Amino acid sequence: MRRLFDDELNDIDANFTEMGMMVSETIEKAVKAFIDHDRDLAQEIIDNDKKINQREVELEQKSFEMIALYQPVTSDLREIVTILKAVSELERMADYARNIAHATIRVKGNVRVPEIEAALSEMGNRVRKMVEDMLAAYVKSDDQEARRVAAKDAKVGEMYDKINAKGISKMERHPETVIGSTDYLNVATYLMRIGALVTNIGEWIVYLNTGEIIELNPESSNLV
Repeated sequence: MRRLFDDELNDIDANFTEMGMMVSETIEKAVKAFIDHDRDLAQEIIDNDKKINQREVELEQKSFEMIALYQPVTSDLREIVTILKAVSELERMADYARNIAHATIRVKGNVRVPEIEAALSEMGNRVRKMVEDMLAAYVKSDDQEARRVAAKDAKVGEMYDKINAKGISKMERHPETVIGSTDYLNVATYLMRIGALVTNIGEWIVYLNTGEIIELNPESSNLV
């Protein structure tokens, strides 16, 4: 029975990590589509979102089945609970990436602001790297690394503030940029919320290792 449990747990671990990489790639593509004004890539992201949603459903179902069948306790139960919680965070990240794709389709043809787009590209790369680093912390079951990755969310907040200020300034001085700048602010908000969700996964990694439920970045907990 123990061997069967371990095999199934390893399987959902692998599927969770694979889902995480799918989400990371989706975030990268969403930001690229927005910056490159690529509506075809944006539509591909929107169409593929259901695959990530299905992966979430499958992982949740498998996790509940394992709880019912094996009735795990202590660290085994914590690992399954961590996957259940973290899967939900990944799916929400993918939803924000899909929102960026929708913004790409809306903003096509509007007046663009290159310096804001460059800042969004940098912010998107930083958030994507946080996702990948947090997944690596999960694979290694490294709660100290999870804390370090979560700490990087403060920089994401700073980047958001700068983009927000630039966008508002542009709208005030150049009314023709209002529609495009509004989408810039929306995309920056989506990226900031993805960063907060990465932090949430970090909190579940800490729970997995210690049994403690904590807030790593309390100031960002109300963003998502």
